[in-house]
Amino acid sequence: MIKKMIYASRWFMFPVYFGLSLGFILLTLKFFQEVFYVLPEILVISESGLVLVVLSLIDIALVGGLLVMVMFSGYENFISKMHMEDDKNRLEWMGKMDVNSIKNKVSSSIVAISSVHLLKLFMEAEKVSDNKIILCVIIHLTFVISAFGMAYIDKMSKKIK
Repeated sequence: MIKKMIYASRWFMFPVYFGLSLGFILLTLKFFQEVFYVLPEILVISESGLVLVVLSLIDIALVGGLLVMVMFSGYENFISKMHMEDDKNRLEWMGKMDVNSIKNKVSSSIVAISSVHLLKLFMEAEKVSDNKIILCVIIHLTFVISAFGMAYIDKMSKKIK
């Protein structure tokens, strides 16, 4: 009886994954807000200004991809398998990502997102204090080292098995 209750409690994660899908909708709205904001100014915006807008769009796309990956793989790992009527439209990686591979994908996505933020910061370096730039580089390097560390630990744990 207790085992069944504990096993059934995994469905408490469903609202979390559903909430992430709402977050994805909000990101999509923000993406198109950025696009519609820049369209009227496309002929007068500077090249660096356009690059910053494009980097913002890339940033939103990376976070969106991260959300989709966490939603789908988390749902399949912790709640239930997703059965698709049309398996040819099923994403290739669905059902193949375990918790460790999700962590590695999330950490590499965080490094990519941090890289985009750092590039945006460098493009506006004249407006930003040196202390903030140094702090952001240190934070980015922390993300990079953490991602390498998690990948190394995952690799070592697979060798032990």
